[in-house]
Amino acid sequence: MKKIVLLAFIVLGISQINAQKKINWMTMDEALAAQKETPKKIFMDVYTIWCGPCKMLDKNTFSDKNVIKFINENYYAVKFNAEGTEEINYQDFKYTNPNYQEGRKGRNATHFFADALNITGYPSLAFFSEDGVIIQAITGYKTPEQLEIFLKMIASDDYLKLTTAEAWQEYQENFKGTF
Repeated sequence: MKKIVLLAFIVLGISQINAQKKINWMTMDEALAAQKETPKKIFMDVYTIWCGPCKMLDKNTFSDKNVIKFINENYYAVKFNAEGTEEINYQDFKYTNPNYQEGRKGRNATHFFADALNITGYPSLAFFSEDGVIIQAITGYKTPEQLEIFLKMIASDDYLKLTTAEAWQEYQENFKGTF
């Protein structure tokens, strides 16, 4: 019996370790459904297949153990192809990409959800409140250290206090990163 209990703890420990080896990505519809059960903010990676910096973000930032742990603990993580065909049901509207061209090389039509979020470039990282309302999207590649301030500021609701450029500047100067 002791061996079975010990084996159970080992398996549980290994599964806990493996759970933190990658971000738990889901679709936007899955994240919105999860929010109804357990409210949590959404972190969305808005990418395209042809985007080099998007691939660097996956390789360098989304593989960082601190980023993985923080996102998995504080957000529902969504991976969204801004030129893909996924249907997204958001705020009583179904967003699609009707102009998508199957087999097209390089750039494709922009998904209507990316347009609705005012995404201006790739990669973009969008943050949503616990009730699914867009907070902000930031554009461009971010290292783990550069992303940390945004992840923590939004998770802690500090962004609600930053109403001026001066307040944002002061916040950045006083921020002590740990990644």
